[in-house]
Amino acid sequence: MIKSFFNEFKTFAMRGNVVDLAVGVIIGAAFGKIVTSLVNDIVMPPIGKLLGNVDFKDLYWNLDPSKTLDGGKVPQSLDQAREAGAAVIAYGAFINILIDFLLVALCVFLLVKVINKLNRKKEAEAPAPVESKTRECPYCLSEIPKAASRCSHCTSEVKPVGQASPTNG
Repeated sequence: MIKSFFNEFKTFAMRGNVVDLAVGVIIGAAFGKIVTSLVNDIVMPPIGKLLGNVDFKDLYWNLDPSKTLDGGKVPQSLDQAREAGAAVIAYGAFINILIDFLLVALCVFLLVKVINKLNRKKEAEAPAPVESKTRECPYCLSEIPKAASRCSHCTSEVKPVGQASPTNG
């Protein structure tokens, strides 16, 4: 029983779509790290510089101003406020994560847009469907050749499609 369970699990885990999903998650996690680095190390420093040397990681609201560092000093950074045990709202970190998300969403949007464009090209290049040489008899709904003037199943007279018939010239 246990052996059949593991064999079934192995079959499930080795399906193409499960493996593809696992690869997608791993690549997605790596891509997320790249985007996080892009935001934290490249995008936010110039924005902080333009806004007066602000480091977005250190933007916070101290909800507990009575908490101070050793020696009675007021915390000057988010790390110091957390070290002092103060309750804080770290909105700068939230801004960084929000920009992370927007960049990832933009990249995914562009990727989907390119994939859709490639799929449209494939559809345009696909050959036109082959026209059927048969049709249904209007009386018995059997398949008959388009050029037939009589149904071979029910012997009803039918009008030929696309060709001149002996009765209509």
